Amino acid sequence: MNTRVGTIGNAAPLVADAAPMIDPFGRAVTYLRVSVTDRCDFRCTYCMAENMTFLPKKDLLTLEELDRLCSAFIAKGVRKIRLTGGEPLVRKNIMHLVRQLGRRIGSGLDELTVTTNGSQLARHAEELYDCGVRRINVSLDTLDPEKFRRITRWGDFAKVIDGIDAAQKAGLKIKLNAVALKDFNEVEMPDMLRFAHGRGMDLTVIETMPMGEIEEDRTDQYLPLSKLRTDLERQFTFTDIDYQTGGPARYVKVAETGGRLGFITPLTHNFCESCNRVRLTCTGTLYMCLGQNDAADLRAALRGTEDNGLLHAAIDEAITRKPKGHDFIIDRTHKRPAVARHMSVTGG
Repeated sequence: MNTRVGTIGNAAPLVADAAPMIDPFGRAVTYLRVSVTDRCDFRCTYCMAENMTFLPKKDLLTLEELDRLCSAFIAKGVRKIRLTGGEPLVRKNIMHLVRQLGRRIGSGLDELTVTTNGSQLARHAEELYDCGVRRINVSLDTLDPEKFRRITRWGDFAKVIDGIDAAQKAGLKIKLNAVALKDFNEVEMPDMLRFAHGRGMDLTVIETMPMGEIEEDRTDQYLPLSKLRTDLERQFTFTDIDYQTGGPARYVKVAETGGRLGFITPLTHNFCESCNRVRLTCTGTLYMCLGQNDAADLRAALRGTEDNGLLHAAIDEAITRKPKGHDFIIDRTHKRPAVARHMSVTGG
């Protein structure tokens, strides 16, 4: 295998012509989601406990190490990278990594995107655009400021709206993500839809995922999107479309608004058959599936040598263990999450 090394600007070395990543089921892995921190300035009730114990900062990969790992994945065929958290924009000096990765757009990387809670957007929106980011996801579960405070525990609704305003002014295309929660926001979904489409934003609704121990009982929160769709179709006309953004959402066109609505259904409709994604944590752990516990420690290969060939070999070995699908279930008997780690550890 040719392992010619090149560089882009001040970026970490790239190894060209590395073998592409094909999993045991013939799916090409072209999408990497990177959790740059497990920390967040919100404590959303469905996501994490209020008194979370976060990783010691010494356990996190440096931004330079994250850059090197991302470079290895780009060399092996990743075309899209999404930065997530926790809340990615609370990581100190995170824009340095965004800028480094942005330099790879058009040179192996097709797209760099970010998922955020919006709290830091007003401060970073213009620089995100300047670094090459063109699309972001903003998590927003309600339009009611009081309910927003309740669901996030610490969040400021006005600050998030200011962030959305700043992002749109900077030229960023926004997709709103809303977790559908029974008896909390299901009656708001028509207004959420009109709000998003009225501002030129797509909306994606997501079933709550059974990950991590929290104070809440997820069996009480769970709202099947099949039911939500039926309820929405009493007011709106949906047409299924083939639109894709690289993620698991299935989209419909809404006749009354002209916008798109996506459904992410890990429980009612498994979306694994075309999975092209792997997830990298801020500690260098690679999860081949969001809903499985099997993982690979890439930090050892990363820090053990500067030889990218060994790092590529570690990635290749991990991809051979990518499962066909996830094991998300809601354990209604013992009320335990399907996966013990919190979503903020793995990244959304």
